[in-house]
Amino acid sequence: MTALAARGLTRVFDHADGPLEVLRGVDLDLEPGEVVTVSGRSGSGKSALFALLCGFDKPDSGTVELLGRPLPETPAWQDCAVLPQALGLAHELTLAENVALPLRLSDRRAAVADRVDELLTELGIAALADRYPGEVSYGQQQRAALARAAAPRPRVLLADEPTAHLDHDSVAAALAVLRRVAGEGTAVLVATHHDQVHRVADRRLALTDGRIVPA
Repeated sequence: MTALAARGLTRVFDHADGPLEVLRGVDLDLEPGEVVTVSGRSGSGKSALFALLCGFDKPDSGTVELLGRPLPETPAWQDCAVLPQALGLAHELTLAENVALPLRLSDRRAAVADRVDELLTELGIAALADRYPGEVSYGQQQRAALARAAAPRPRVLLADEPTAHLDHDSVAAALAVLRRVAGEGTAVLVATHHDQVHRVADRRLALTDGRIVPA
């Protein structure tokens, strides 16, 4: 079964110079176990597309199906996990508590501590587990947000520029997590400008003139 399918997605935003059509009939399929990257110039609509694919926003036209059904208004973490550019960490929770949150909110509560420690260790931030987001760097927050998205072993994982604030070694660790998650059957979609990320992809796409094309 296709993990995520989009058909004919359009999105128009109000602009001082008139309506701005950012997405113009986007079609996209994500299959279980694959890593797909999407590139595009700044302002091309990658973040707008991700917002539609995870239910943060609604398309002006078109449809999104998650696991063969219409995308729910708020998908469960174990079905569709998201790493947005804004990260969305809860600042009143420690990094470890943030990573554990989707596990505690789902039916995957077994061995929560082990899963959290595994991911924080793999991403090189285990020593920061008890710190709050405001006490660590933005790159360390980004790695914690990736760990949170990966924690419930979701069916779909959407990551918007997940390596933008990471050094070379941290990028390699993040990519290892994404590849391992895909190896567990997750469909992974990554918006990125980094060649290092594109090199680990099974498919490379580009968002050009509001449409998805092969890169």
